[in-house]
Amino acid sequence: MIDTSVNNRMRAAVVQLNSTADTGANLEAAERQVRAAAADGASLIVLPEKWPLMAAGEALAAGAEPLDGPAVTAARGWAGELGVTLVAGSLTEAHEDARPTNTSLLIGPDGKVAASYRKIHMFDVDVGGVAYRESEVEDAGDEVVVADCGPGRIGMAVCYDLRFPELFRALVDRGATIFTLPSAFTVTTGRAHWETLVRARAIENQSFVLAAGQVGKAEPQFDSWGHSMIVDPWGRVLAGLEDEAEGFAAAELDFTEQARIRADLPALANRRPQLFEGLEHEQAGHGLNGGVA
Repeated sequence: MIDTSVNNRMRAAVVQLNSTADTGANLEAAERQVRAAAADGASLIVLPEKWPLMAAGEALAAGAEPLDGPAVTAARGWAGELGVTLVAGSLTEAHEDARPTNTSLLIGPDGKVAASYRKIHMFDVDVGGVAYRESEVEDAGDEVVVADCGPGRIGMAVCYDLRFPELFRALVDRGATIFTLPSAFTVTTGRAHWETLVRARAIENQSFVLAAGQVGKAEPQFDSWGHSMIVDPWGRVLAGLEDEAEGFAAAELDFTEQARIRADLPALANRRPQLFEGLEHEQAGHGLNGGVA
């Protein structure tokens, strides 16, 4: 049961950046916004996808770093110094015996990595006249990750994951009350789908969504939508940023109000998941999920 005391709240912030291939400048911009959000009272701060380096696939692979590399070391230092929980967006993580992964890290106020999530769904699409093939340079993760954070429980996702509601069901089934979503949505898909999908994931799972996005252009063809936002379990946008703007948006997360929403409209309790077990295998047989057409 969620505690109904006055301490059952948390101020959270999402950071919006225009990261490029200049890692040094990216780290400086991220630090500036993290410090500003902490000064505003945020105890949970989310950075966007690929915040240390936005570049073409080969450059991303070349710039991949292990979890004791400079970007993670810097982020751990900020969290520890400021006493905040920091979702270090996502970065290209180097592995000794495998290809890089698109990895999001949850860093506690003690400066230690509390959880790591490797993006499950690879962005292999053609949109806006550009072909994106994330799987050509990175491997997909295969683990659903949830971790405690003060009065809340964080379910971790990254960008394209937003289009796969089954991941968010798995997160909420593991107790998530907050979803963190570092992103770099394209302008084409962002204009059409971003806010609708973010609010849908919040409404259907009666959870907070902290969606931190990249914004603006980066070489060779990136053009990111921005519009970072914090959405509550009723689907209300509590705070947000427009496109073209680096900065942060912050809001209070009220977990007592979340508990009331879940009790008054018990959609999660009314689910009947046993009726749908094995459905993915049936879909495959009808030509979905890569099955026979």
